[in-house]
Amino acid sequence: MAEIATAPKKANYTDEMVKTAISMYQELGNEGLDSIADAVGKNVRSVRSKLVREGVYVASPKPTARKSDGPTKKELLFQLEAVAPFAVDGFMGATKVALTSLIGHFSTETAD
Repeated sequence: MAEIATAPKKANYTDEMVKTAISMYQELGNEGLDSIADAVGKNVRSVRSKLVREGVYVASPKPTARKSDGPTKKELLFQLEAVAPFAVDGFMGATKVALTSLIGHFSTETAD
């Protein structure tokens, strides 16, 4: 069989580009990805991928999902279970406002 000749693969990043990107990243961090991309002539996604492959990129921490203050629905169900004279198993679909209202109602009855 005949061998197929393949052309050598051209590198997307030169050694100098990699050194520049790494040194700038160590100085600027994740906020400097736009500047790094401009300096090496690549887009931000490409630069981020290259930094990951080089083992220097550290992902930014994601914000926590919980946005509201106060007790969770599970904690409210535990409070309701402590004051209500019935099982609270079916109340998982209730809103926090409704659960708080029930807790308030049964707490005032037990205080009387």
